[in-house]
Amino acid sequence: MTWPRSLTLNQVSLLVYENSAANSTYLLEKDLTGLRRLHELEENSPGDVSLLEIEALRMESDTWALLQAIMPLRKTAPPEYPSPRSLLASNPYTPPASLAQSILKSSPFFSSLVVVREWLHETAPAPVALDPGATTGYWRFTKHVVMQGLRMGRHTGGIVSELDPDAVNRESGEGQSLAIDDASYDKALVQTLFALVRSGRLDEAVDLCRRAHQPWRAASINGALLFRWPSGPREEDEGEEEMEVDEGWRGNLRRKLWKTTCTRAALNQSLPPAERALYAALAPSPQTAGPLRAACHTWADQLWALVSVAYEERLSSGLAKVSEESFWESGLAPVDGDTDESSVRRSISMENDDEMEEDNWERDVSAALESLSSVGVEDGPPADNPYHITQLNIILDRTDALLDAFAEGLRNSTYLTTSPEYPTMTRFFAHLCLYLKMIDVPVPPLATQVILEAYLQVLEAAGQRELIAMYAGALGDNAVERYAMFLTSLELSTDASERRLALTRAREHGLDMHRVAIATAERTIEKAFSVLPLARGLLPSIIGMQPEPSDAELLLLRSIEWTTFLESTYPTALEQADVIVRYFLGCGRVQLAKALLDMLPPALSTMHEPEDLAMELLHYRQFFVVWESLARVVECQAVEAPQMTKDTRTAWLEDYKLLLQQAREQVVKLLTTEWLVSDVERKEDRRRRELVRIRQVFVPELIIRLHALLVASRGKIPENLKHALLLANVVADSRYNLTEDFVNQDGRRLGDYLNAVRQAVLSGLEGGGSDPFRIVSM
Repeated sequence: MTWPRSLTLNQVSLLVYENSAANSTYLLEKDLTGLRRLHELEENSPGDVSLLEIEALRMESDTWALLQAIMPLRKTAPPEYPSPRSLLASNPYTPPASLAQSILKSSPFFSSLVVVREWLHETAPAPVALDPGATTGYWRFTKHVVMQGLRMGRHTGGIVSELDPDAVNRESGEGQSLAIDDASYDKALVQTLFALVRSGRLDEAVDLCRRAHQPWRAASINGALLFRWPSGPREEDEGEEEMEVDEGWRGNLRRKLWKTTCTRAALNQSLPPAERALYAALAPSPQTAGPLRAACHTWADQLWALVSVAYEERLSSGLAKVSEESFWESGLAPVDGDTDESSVRRSISMENDDEMEEDNWERDVSAALESLSSVGVEDGPPADNPYHITQLNIILDRTDALLDAFAEGLRNSTYLTTSPEYPTMTRFFAHLCLYLKMIDVPVPPLATQVILEAYLQVLEAAGQRELIAMYAGALGDNAVERYAMFLTSLELSTDASERRLALTRAREHGLDMHRVAIATAERTIEKAFSVLPLARGLLPSIIGMQPEPSDAELLLLRSIEWTTFLESTYPTALEQADVIVRYFLGCGRVQLAKALLDMLPPALSTMHEPEDLAMELLHYRQFFVVWESLARVVECQAVEAPQMTKDTRTAWLEDYKLLLQQAREQVVKLLTTEWLVSDVERKEDRRRRELVRIRQVFVPELIIRLHALLVASRGKIPENLKHALLLANVVADSRYNLTEDFVNQDGRRLGDYLNAVRQAVLSGLEGGGSDPFRIVSM
């Protein structure tokens, strides 16, 4: 299968047939605006759209037109219609046109073939207009030469000497051709007539012949019409204008003889190829298939020739079977004959034979149609063009095999995703899957999923976010996960409002927003953790400036957004917030952990279930209250300046003393209330390890930092040295097990803290005396 060049994705709006969505239901409808646009492109091709792209667009339009024409026939029950024999049994005078209609209705395959032929007529290229005014009479220039020869008493060499229609084709006589101008006009006329017959416009062909002063050609073309009269059953394709009151008949009463004559003309080697092709087109048959196909230069022409031959063959054989029962074929015998028991049995036997013959005919036609998949063409796209293959499979009612083949090509990377045709063809097959599902035509589930998945990737690459939910919703059981994958792929530059809008589109197209939000958050967290290092090994340093967050850390941070848009996902947000904060604190990323808590909606703070998760989140908030209190003490210290006035210094000292008191009380409260250890024994090992790691990072840090601040403030607030030494009692208290949070790592060894306590005790002796505990008892 080779690719045609086609429109790129930013030109999708030019499609003639497109799927529209309403409540995740897809409807194929005719887009008249697109049709006008296609005509405009065909007439005035702009520089940014090539002729090949316009041709691909036209082929796609034709394919949707075929689906629109043939699917109603296959999806609706055929109406009851009497058989040809029953029509003749009740009325031997039934005209052949009515019998033909009965033959058509008796076979679904034949009916579909008729639909295909009509579609081929409608989609045929418009014939080049021929001006009948180019000649003012019958062979005007040849007539002038002949008359001149008669006046001069001699024949003009190379020109016919007679003016009857067969003069050119007679082997006897001196002249064998027309005057150059007449010959050129006749050649153009025959070619135009063939094009009109090719497009099913017989009335226009007849009118052109009459205006060209060649009524015998008009009679030849009119011979294709079956004999009928207005009082007979009206054919479905007849317009109201054709049903005007007319007491006379119309059509060809001797059509069998006419067809034999056309066949002989088509096989006559002395006639020009165009003339032979015209007669072969008027009376297609296996005998005239050669001359007919010789004039067919495109794949669609080849299909039309094959369908025309099959149509005419089936119609002729059906009429021939009942010819003995028809007045128009056998005269008065069917009218005067009596229907006895033997004739009834013979009729039943013939009907059984008809069914067997019908099956054989269908197999033969199907085999002939299959041969078109490799037929050579002179003009236009080749037989292996995807649209041609699609049209052929639609005609043969093999859409399952078509979708399986395309999906297999996608799985095997047969089609290059970088080719300009890939988006267009993927879109077309995705829409084909959706259209068939909409009208309840079974489609292979796996192939449909593969095709829709490929098209979703195309939409993502093109940035058409507003369409993703619509097509993801068609994936059935995988719809939620697939749309969640798309939301996970949104760039970090996408703000929260855009993410909320993208999530809302899920509901607009029938997806469960609750499930999509949770799945998106989970996939985002998984994606971030697949890149981020594990929080294990040496404890991180939290002294000094923190590096800028990486993209993976920002992705993990913003993953919480998906579960905070809806109240129904708050329980999941609570669980995920605990997981993310645990990771950030375990890595020493205090600012990121704080940023995540700030992103949480206030309602999460009021949640009490699950109790362990709610308590863990509360402990994190408690920690950051303490952490910020210590930071405010440091900031207040930095404000002190030697040039302060007495009043200013007094006010500053009061603030400094109050901040230190609040920080001390908050740290002590946190250390004595089983921070992050109240329920850890009931949890899995991983969570326990993470919580223990957080305590090992921050408990020593809080103790040492508070101790340092208290000792440093002893010159201004002497009682703080006592508080620093009393803090050591809290650390040593076995009820709180704080000594277990000190590890054998620089800056966090218990010995480091004890050394700081020793220095504080020595500082207490600065005022004199030898009692090291005097400062505690003061």
